[in-house]
Amino acid sequence: MGNSYAGQLKTTRFEEVLHNSIEASLRSNNLVPRPIFSQLYLEAEQQLSSLEAGSRADNEEEEEDEEEEGSESSSPPVSYQMKPPPEGCCTTDGFCQAGKDLRLVSISNEHIEVPSGFLLVGAKSPNLPDHLLVCAVDKRFLPDDNGRNALLGFSGNCVGCGKKGFCYFTEFSNHINLKLTTQPKKQKHLKYYLVRNAQGALTKGSVICWKGAEFRGRQSSSSTCSSTLFQLPESSGLSGSTTSELLPAANPSAPAGTQQTAAAIDHTPSTAAFSSAVYNGKESPKQQLVKNNLSALTRPSVLGTLTNSGPPKKRHKGWSPESPSSTENWNLQLNPQVPNRIKNDGGSLSSLPHSALAGPASSPMVGSGEPVSVPDNLLKICKAKPVIFKGHGNFPYLCGNINDVIVSPLLYTCYRNSQSLSRAYEQYGASTIQPISEEMQLLLTVYYLVQLASDQVPLIEDLEQIFMRSWRESHLSEIRQYQQAVPQTFPQPQVPSQIAPVTSAQLPWLAGLAASSCNDSVHIIECSYSLAEGLSEMFKLLIEGKLIKTNYVVIICASRNRAIDSCIVITGKYQARVLSESMLTPSDYQKEVNYQLVTGKVETLGSFFSTLCPEGDIDLLLEKFYQENQGHISSALSASVNKPTALNGTGTAACTSYEIERHQIRPFQLAVAQKLLSHICSIADSSTQNLDLGSFEKIDFLICVPPSEVTYQQTLFHLWHSGILLELGLEKEHLTKQRVEQYVVKLDAEAQIKFKVFLQNSMQNPHTLFVLIHDHAHWDLMSAMHSLYPQTELSTGVVDRLLNCREVKEAPNIVTLHVTSFPYALQTQHTHISPYNEIHWPSSYSNGVDLYHENRKYFGLSEFIESTLSGHSIPLLRYDSSFEAMVMALGKRFPRLHSAVIRTFVLIQHYSAAMMAVCGLSQMKNYTSVETLEITQNLINSSRQCPSGHGLMVVLRIPCTPLAAVAYERLYNVRERLALEDNFEIILGNPNSGITIGKHFVEQLKVWQKIEDVDWRPQTYLELEGLPCILIFSGMDPQGESLPRSLRYCDLRLINSSSLVRTTLEQELGLAAYFVSSEIHTEKAVVNDVLESDPEKLSSTDNEDEEIATEGSTSEKRSPMKRERSRSHDSASSSLSSKASITAFCSESSPPLIASGDTAKSPHQVLSNSTEENTNNYERQKQKVDKGAQTTISKHLPPVTEQLDMKQNIKSAQISITSSSSSPFSSSSSSSAPTHNSFILQTSQCSMTKASKQPPIVFLPKLVYDIITSTDSSGLPKSSSLLPYHSVMWASSFRPLMSKMMTCTEQSLYYRQWTVPKPIHMDYNNRNEGRMDTFHPRRLLLSGPPQVCNKNKIGKTGAYLQFLSILSRMLIRLTEVDVYDEEEININIKEESDQYYHQPGDMWPDLETFKKMPFDYTIHDPKYEDASLICSKLQTINSEDRSMSRRQDDMYTRRQTTRMRLSKYAAYNTYHHCEQCHQYMGFNPRYQLYESTLHAFAFSYSMLGEEIQLHFIIPKSKEHHFVFSQPGRQLESMRLPLVTDKSEDYIKSPTFTPTTGRHEHGLFNLYHAMDGASHLHVLVVKEYEMAIYKKYWPNHIMLVLPSIFNSAGVGAAHFLIKELSYHNLELERNRQEELGIKPQDIWPFIVISDDSCVMWNAVEVDCSGDRKSDYTWTERNVSLKQILQHIEATPNVTHYALIGMRKWSSKTNRAEIKEPFSCCHVHDFIMLNVDLTQNVQYNQNRFTCDDVDFNLRVHSAGLLICRFNHFSAMKKQIAVGGQRSFHIKSKVSDTPVSISPAQYICAPDSKHTFLAAPAQLLLEKYLQYHSHRFFPLSLKNYSHPVLSVDCYLNLGPQIAVCYVSSRPHSLNISSSGLTFSGLLLYLCDSFVVASFLKKFHFLKGATLCVICQDRNSLRQTVVRLELEDEWQFRLRDEFQTANAKEDRPLFFLTGRHI
Repeated sequence: MGNSYAGQLKTTRFEEVLHNSIEASLRSNNLVPRPIFSQLYLEAEQQLSSLEAGSRADNEEEEEDEEEEGSESSSPPVSYQMKPPPEGCCTTDGFCQAGKDLRLVSISNEHIEVPSGFLLVGAKSPNLPDHLLVCAVDKRFLPDDNGRNALLGFSGNCVGCGKKGFCYFTEFSNHINLKLTTQPKKQKHLKYYLVRNAQGALTKGSVICWKGAEFRGRQSSSSTCSSTLFQLPESSGLSGSTTSELLPAANPSAPAGTQQTAAAIDHTPSTAAFSSAVYNGKESPKQQLVKNNLSALTRPSVLGTLTNSGPPKKRHKGWSPESPSSTENWNLQLNPQVPNRIKNDGGSLSSLPHSALAGPASSPMVGSGEPVSVPDNLLKICKAKPVIFKGHGNFPYLCGNINDVIVSPLLYTCYRNSQSLSRAYEQYGASTIQPISEEMQLLLTVYYLVQLASDQVPLIEDLEQIFMRSWRESHLSEIRQYQQAVPQTFPQPQVPSQIAPVTSAQLPWLAGLAASSCNDSVHIIECSYSLAEGLSEMFKLLIEGKLIKTNYVVIICASRNRAIDSCIVITGKYQARVLSESMLTPSDYQKEVNYQLVTGKVETLGSFFSTLCPEGDIDLLLEKFYQENQGHISSALSASVNKPTALNGTGTAACTSYEIERHQIRPFQLAVAQKLLSHICSIADSSTQNLDLGSFEKIDFLICVPPSEVTYQQTLFHLWHSGILLELGLEKEHLTKQRVEQYVVKLDAEAQIKFKVFLQNSMQNPHTLFVLIHDHAHWDLMSAMHSLYPQTELSTGVVDRLLNCREVKEAPNIVTLHVTSFPYALQTQHTHISPYNEIHWPSSYSNGVDLYHENRKYFGLSEFIESTLSGHSIPLLRYDSSFEAMVMALGKRFPRLHSAVIRTFVLIQHYSAAMMAVCGLSQMKNYTSVETLEITQNLINSSRQCPSGHGLMVVLRIPCTPLAAVAYERLYNVRERLALEDNFEIILGNPNSGITIGKHFVEQLKVWQKIEDVDWRPQTYLELEGLPCILIFSGMDPQGESLPRSLRYCDLRLINSSSLVRTTLEQELGLAAYFVSSEIHTEKAVVNDVLESDPEKLSSTDNEDEEIATEGSTSEKRSPMKRERSRSHDSASSSLSSKASITAFCSESSPPLIASGDTAKSPHQVLSNSTEENTNNYERQKQKVDKGAQTTISKHLPPVTEQLDMKQNIKSAQISITSSSSSPFSSSSSSSAPTHNSFILQTSQCSMTKASKQPPIVFLPKLVYDIITSTDSSGLPKSSSLLPYHSVMWASSFRPLMSKMMTCTEQSLYYRQWTVPKPIHMDYNNRNEGRMDTFHPRRLLLSGPPQVCNKNKIGKTGAYLQFLSILSRMLIRLTEVDVYDEEEININIKEESDQYYHQPGDMWPDLETFKKMPFDYTIHDPKYEDASLICSKLQTINSEDRSMSRRQDDMYTRRQTTRMRLSKYAAYNTYHHCEQCHQYMGFNPRYQLYESTLHAFAFSYSMLGEEIQLHFIIPKSKEHHFVFSQPGRQLESMRLPLVTDKSEDYIKSPTFTPTTGRHEHGLFNLYHAMDGASHLHVLVVKEYEMAIYKKYWPNHIMLVLPSIFNSAGVGAAHFLIKELSYHNLELERNRQEELGIKPQDIWPFIVISDDSCVMWNAVEVDCSGDRKSDYTWTERNVSLKQILQHIEATPNVTHYALIGMRKWSSKTNRAEIKEPFSCCHVHDFIMLNVDLTQNVQYNQNRFTCDDVDFNLRVHSAGLLICRFNHFSAMKKQIAVGGQRSFHIKSKVSDTPVSISPAQYICAPDSKHTFLAAPAQLLLEKYLQYHSHRFFPLSLKNYSHPVLSVDCYLNLGPQIAVCYVSSRPHSLNISSSGLTFSGLLLYLCDSFVVASFLKKFHFLKGATLCVICQDRNSLRQTVVRLELEDEWQFRLRDEFQTANAKEDRPLFFLTGRHI
């Protein structure tokens, strides 16, 4: 190599070449060294492209820069493990193993002896970057000034200990403790010459120039080297080695390389190359290959030969590629014409990009170098198109007959991907990890091909796993070494040494050794110059017929001067056919088959079949049979078929098994629906505001299904019967099919119309949540822009066009739900679906516990696989080996026909022959397989076993539609000729059309299903339940069609086995997935079916059980498996009794269709006898069968070269099978016709019933069977590790392996990390810089098991329909609230008066009239039902009667509520989000985060005697409501409007809402209630709750109470609100007075609202009647804005002190409405005039009834209280916060102990347990429940109430009180006629004097209770009020609240009236 100009003389001197050549020949283990003159002249290097040269030069430049910096190459270096140091030696960095210092700084002044011819050089240690280690090296092994002439070896001495004679740098680097993690190389570590300076000290000199010839043929771009040769960078090559523990060296003095190489060869195959995985369903190579092929490696002679031949010795890198250090460092040569990333489309080796590489039209890959001519007539001679897989290096041009070969880059891509390190492993540091070398890759590939059986096809996944495991083993070793490589002074433990990597010189020898024992299945061709000569030789051998037994040809070009070139040619006819066919796209596959059908190419196949019959053409036989037996057969059949119908008609023997289950929700479905709902709620609750559930009022939906008519009708059927449309209110009672069709759309070319309507509806109804359900979501994920399918298919990409359109993505009211059993294609790196939005079907069991109590057990893929394991009953997964053998033989005979055509024609032939055999043409038994015979017989006889004629369904899966049509036509014709048209139906299931069946069968179905509609026709496969039929299921993929429970056989022998992707395989097998009744043990059910179902059934089926009972011999090498499987899946084994099988029903002695049975023995006895008799000869039979049937059929069916007569071979094969059978069942074949008893037994059980209790039996192609049933070490089926979907690809070959233990979630995360969509996938362009942005927030994925037998409606459809139901109910529930709905209390106490002060229709009260209205003291609010009555003069008359009517027992019952739908004017809590109020709430991400400022506001209050300091939290957006001082921005006041202001969009009164404990649930969002009007709303919160309220309500103004009120009640909040408001009113009057505004013009009202007011109503009165008293009224919901603006517009409004409204009740009566205004108590929502009530205060200490107390004070002050009866407020029931937040507990212990109210007070100075609660709260609660202890005379004595002075305290419902005010000029009731039963003096002020009390009269024995702040005040009050004059006190009558002294208890004194 060198310059690229051929023939130019090299610059290397002749002497140098001669010297090097002699040395190379001495060291070489090649017999013939390379000629000298061939080195002097360049050879043409056409393989090395300019791209490669450029990339290598670039790599070199990078490396040179890095080396100058002392760092390693950017490419991963060669992995290396150092030899452990000898025990006891020094291991310190910078010292040699003898402990001598080698560091230059330490020994620079010491005298060092340097032998002659040696130089001192400085070595770099990676652990001591700042030091040089001094070494003495022979200068012959160092380069000259030009970087050349260095010998490749090494010779050096240690200058520390003086040890000499180190011949290997590896040995030397160990001695000087370099501790390398990479292969030791002198070029890397010997860096500088060392020279003596003027002072004699040793210093660093010039850099050693390791360039020039040392880099064989690499062009230098370094300025320090003038050579024009190409130079190879040190570590840029992608290479690697395997790691294995070596045996201890027997001869320590032997050279290290010898030991390493010998051990490497011994260990490489067993440890690095192989793992314990099962490859392609076989034993692992370790188990098989090491046993058989590599056993010779353990013989000493072989090892001796290897050792003697010697390891490749060190030499000049320019001349031989044999040393590890040279071969490791070669770059992977890239072909510039190959795309950088080749998109492979499938899982098999042949899955190619769908470009010009497919089929006959494919052109070979563009190559380089000399062209290779493809011979003419290659296909004709070889019977197959060879498939050439490009491997390493360059690939030559192909010319000539290139249509007869196929070239694939897939293996090249696999190799290249395996060289790229995954990001997942870079955490360990790239410097410690090496990829697998090219040599090892190729060797592992050879090992893999060697262990493949003749009927197996290589899989790319297998190779990737082999590479992965091999690399990972060495990688883990390196990581361990990397972790151990720390400086240690103590001896290192024994670490396994590094084995030498495979070199290119060893590669052909090792590959040949591996292939030596495979019977020439793998042929190795070694070529010395280029691949071209190897390919030419391969073509020559093919033409000469010398590769007949060879399946794989491996061509290796391992020349001296460059990296290896390689390719692999698939020459096996079966393998080449499968691989070449797998390159076709689904569309091309159909085109090719159609082409062969249309052009008549299949006629040769048909004519060949016609020669098989000894009697001639099958059609002639059929015609002859038809003519001869027409009358007999038809009459017999009509009798057998019509008889059940007659029985059914008479009702004597009707089958009861046919049941139509009503629609019901299963526990599984409910669980899934609830999980879906939970995810929807999570989206809504997240802070992203992507879904506002609160804004939706109803649900609408659209279900998208694939364009299958059956699936469409099936979905309509489920939708109709679920009742969901009526439940959601989308449709009325009388539902029509046309209306249901509006909710389901087929994703075909016409889908756009329905979809546009759906989108328009979503835009027009923003308050409706639309759920877009994409069912069978893995179907058609093609990108709308990229499509491999013909453009004529308009439906391609329709999913992408519709579901991914901008309108769907952006609509805030559309949620997309993808539903599929195979979610893998939606779980890629670019998926739209967040992993948090995935819902997986729940498992039914957890730790052995049944979670859902489901009475049906799911039977899916894993259960099918389980049934094939030995020890189980009949396997449910089977393959038909005789069918496969015939297909393989015909494939060799007809190489130009697609295998799908051959397989279909063979299977049609088998079914035809089986039908003829069942009908009595016994000679046809030889032309079908036992499996097909069993299927056909059970199908034909099934309807005869049921009195109603129920039968079995057989699904015959033919993906290719044209072939399905051919099969239908042929089978239909055969059925007609055999007169079976009334026995079973043949149905052609085409995805694009409906179901067509005969009239006779339609009538049967109508009878069974009790359908009276004359025009009814079945539209789904589910409606075919019980119909005996063959369903020919066509279409490239199943599209969600469900099959009925009567499905018994699922024949998948014709599925496209070359397209091996996980989704394809699993959805084909999903056709048979089943729910079986869990009460019946599945295995037992299967056995019973064999024993009891068909007494006339083939004995072969019975023998399957016999085979399970007896262990046979192991099968031949053809199919070795890791686990022994039961053998009844193989027709060769089940053919054991085919003679008995066939004669059992085909013998001429028994009439057709009349089965013979053993009437003397029960089936159980027959089985036991047969088992006993056959156990001994079973093994012999088994061996004969295996070798007879399999070998005879597969080997003797004629290849073209032998031209044997096929019918002879099949006959001989059959004879070899039948002659070996001597089953007792055969004796029953000649017995007489069954007796009447046996017929009763036979008809005793309906075969459909049995079929519905067990899963179907599935027949698979052998290739698919092997993949499905093979598992890895964790038990994971191989199919699970295949490429998941055809439009995705693996992100890296170096990915971790999947595990059986992975949950669905873990599998999803695995695919999300390791798969990427191809450009044809609709998710391909879903890539953003921000990773999270790619997830669509309203998109969910529901994945569940495939469950096609869906008659039980246990599947996903029922689950998502149930989800819609509960989602709708939840939305309704979200739009509803529980509001209190209670009648007003104490209505009967109110004096009935005929006088009405206002007319019912008056809008506002008249001030003068209102002043005349008396005040109603009685409390009517139902929340005060357990409060004390307030007596007045008017009520004393009826008090006795009223006491009896009071409902004592209702006192503690739950308050009555009703559920109300929220109106658009409701107040909301923090969970409400909608577009309109985002800005109001401060959560809208489009707005800047709302900032708030804290402002102090202080004012003095004389009654408290101190200054009150409050804090306002004011958001920036609300600062306009306040006035701030200009210089310091101090808060001055809150702006108030004028009385005369009028505005439609403004509320004048500031609203204050005191709240505690309700930061989430308080109804503070008044945006909708105020109808968007501007208003001032202030939340009044306690200091300790400020932060949490601010978090939830960032845009609300907060008034924070002082910390002293943290434990206060609502009275304190009301008190401070009122005082603050009055103080603010004064400030505003002063401020605006300066602006010329009169003080009385400032608006004086504030609103105090409860935090649970949710909606407001208004009564509209219609007084248009004839008489004035006639009126009608209606109540409707209105906005709070309307009510407040109405009240604010009241004439003379400032004359009213308090204005309120009713509490809403559904039972509001006419009397309440008749008087529009009342003068009475107001609660919950009041407008307070702070100006008029200046001198009336709330009691700041109160916890309960403070509003009643305040109302009484206001009235007694002579102020007006007006209640608008036409307005009402609804209060929501909120279960948290409010008064409930006060918990009374013991102060001593933290344990919650129930404390009764009786313990709330105690005697002073007692040792009573003190309570942690405010004294006032204890007092109020005690009086509420135990006031009768203080006022015994008052109990139920309503005529003599307790006199309460200046306050109202609740003394309980059984005691009445009379309120009087001591204030002068106050309004009090006339007490002249009243005698009181008690006196209550609560915290009396100075207005209460002795003379005031002496005006009232008390009963004798009446009681007094005085309450004061302390004991001193108590005594002063008694003295000041002269109470001892009339009241008697005792010392023991003093009490206190149960508070500690520091909590300031209240004190009581009780006395008795004298």
